[in-house]
Amino acid sequence: MAVKVRIPTPLRGLTNDVDVVAGEGGTLAACIDGLEAAYPGMKDRICDETGEIRRFVNIYINGEDVRFLQGLETQLSGGEEISIVPAVAGG
Repeated sequence: MAVKVRIPTPLRGLTNDVDVVAGEGGTLAACIDGLEAAYPGMKDRICDETGEIRRFVNIYINGEDVRFLQGLETQLSGGEEISIVPAVAGG
């Protein structure tokens, strides 16, 4: 199931500055594993040592925050647009 993954600027060093990459998998977790295989280091930037999404990283599937869906177990049927958005802090 092919999906489109939007890569934020801080992670584009892993994708050779490509801002949209193809992803695969039946779940968000499988898609992230696929991104890690294609772009080593990606999963460490998205997930913490327990395998959960880092608290300062937001992921949206078709505009819906995955934390309000099924998180990493959110099903993908193909054609979705996944956006990885690091939290911005400052003042």
